[in-house]
Amino acid sequence: QVQLVESGGGSVPAGGALRLSCQVSRWPHSTYCMGWFRQVPGKEREGVAFIDSIGSIRYSDSVKGRFTISQDKAKSTVYLQMNSLKVEDTAMYYCGAAQFWSPVLSGQPDYWGQGTQVTVSS
Repeated sequence: QVQLVESGGGSVPAGGALRLSCQVSRWPHSTYCMGWFRQVPGKEREGVAFIDSIGSIRYSDSVKGRFTISQDKAKSTVYLQMNSLKVEDTAMYYCGAAQFWSPVLSGQPDYWGQGTQVTVSS
């Protein structure tokens, strides 16, 4: 069974930084696309950063220039470096994975992690 485990969330003041990690285990395919998503209660889940197995990357406009997605294949881990955090970045952050881009970009990856809370205070 594929597992995604996020870590690295926490509470920081506005302008601060955090790095989230998503470690993947038992991935059965040679290709993948992974995304970081966030959700605030009462709002739709938003995809903010995406990366695939050959290193192609996309960002949402809301985080472009502040967040950086990267990966360490040896550690089967995808990271989200979040800089210049804003109060509006406060959310539960999830990583999601699928073999191809389409389900990830549509917000419906095949696998999800359990989430990690990020809270940015003013």
